[in-house]
Amino acid sequence: MLRKLIIGSATAATLALSSGAALAAGGAGYVENYAFAHEGPFGRFDQTQLQRGLQVYTQVCAACHGLRYVPLRTLSDEGGPGLSEEEVRAYIEQNYIEVYDADLQDWRAATPNDHFPQSSMENAPDLSLMTKARAGFSGPYGLALNPLFKGMGGSEYVASLLTHYTGSEKEEFGAILYGNETYGGGYLAMAPPLWDGAVEYGDGTEATVEQMALDVASFLTWTAEPKLMARKQMGFTAVLMLSLLAVLLYLSNKRLWAPVKARAKGYPAE
Repeated sequence: MLRKLIIGSATAATLALSSGAALAAGGAGYVENYAFAHEGPFGRFDQTQLQRGLQVYTQVCAACHGLRYVPLRTLSDEGGPGLSEEEVRAYIEQNYIEVYDADLQDWRAATPNDHFPQSSMENAPDLSLMTKARAGFSGPYGLALNPLFKGMGGSEYVASLLTHYTGSEKEEFGAILYGNETYGGGYLAMAPPLWDGAVEYGDGTEATVEQMALDVASFLTWTAEPKLMARKQMGFTAVLMLSLLAVLLYLSNKRLWAPVKARAKGYPAE
């Protein structure tokens, strides 16, 4: 019976690894395993990087892609880009953000309580949850601890997509497609959006293609997981309390059953 159980478990593990590899081969292409500050059980978002990522999104991505599920006010939340309420209002004014008011049946200036605008193009996906939609384990598949230490892979996918254009082009049905090593089909309709110096960082960081890709990928991870830091802290506290409880239960069990075991063995309890 034990032998059958071991063979069955080994077979299931082999199938899981094989199916994971098949998904990797048939889904996205090459995804580079970048190291992000927010990954790992004790990782935290780099606030400066989130601010740079917001700048890249605003100046490059927002022309086509929206963040319809992200309230503007969350830019000032703890664990996010860390803008003050005044800076959030200034951000709205400087970028002329407007929303459609169903009650007024007209467009009006956005307020911090409104959300980011939707995508301005039908074929431009919303980026609010993109890093979750493209999440996939990095490294060996089937290992439950892998995403704990290396993340879910969504950040890596976005950064890799932006940095792995091949430079090749082809035309299909009158549309120009651009070669990309990360995109599943090898070609996508989005032209390379980044080039060296596409934005000018206020903190003096050099705006290389890779740096901008990492910054906006980190920012989009925050839009998809704005409470990530709070969840990590809660998880750490829960593990600590459960560990303490396990020790107390073990000591209590040992103390309660010591007399019984002593009588069973025929000598006094300690």
